[in-house]
Amino acid sequence: MSRIGKQPITIPAGVEVKIEDGNLVTVKGPKGTLTKQLHKDMELKQEAGVIHVVLNNPDQDNLQGLTRTLLNNMIVGVTEGFQKELEVNGVGYRVQKQGNKLIMNMGFSHTVEFEDKDGLTIEAPSQTSIIVKGIDKEKVGQLTAEIRKVRPPEPYKGKGIKYVGERIIRKEGKVGKK
Repeated sequence: MSRIGKQPITIPAGVEVKIEDGNLVTVKGPKGTLTKQLHKDMELKQEAGVIHVVLNNPDQDNLQGLTRTLLNNMIVGVTEGFQKELEVNGVGYRVQKQGNKLIMNMGFSHTVEFEDKDGLTIEAPSQTSIIVKGIDKEKVGQLTAEIRKVRPPEPYKGKGIKYVGERIIRKEGKVGKK
């Protein structure tokens, strides 16, 4: 049995959860609405502001924790939202926000642009930091990974785009002959 999957999910005030046939779940909250198709082998029981994920098939116990986590992330997303932060390191590397576009100068002969999309917002509070915000945790993580992929951090000088708090394993450069 899954330790995470057995835990009940409390529905906060102001959030409406609707479970339809085939485990199509719709969650409405102050920040927006999310809809997701969850696995059919799980049974979702909603009662008095609490949701329980019940395992129907004992062979599928690994899906119980996943289903509970996906449902909990939907509820957290519509109430608080999610955000990921990136930082830009390197001489001449900088980012700026113009309208709904993030414009990045990353040492290429051209600029790289990303637009706000699918309920996601990109912020650039300074020339060396990027914040991606949204209600869907999966989409926030995906867009953040796409931005980081433009110039991943390199191991010699640490230049590039990295997550805030990410530790880059540094390599020693070449050592000359003696």
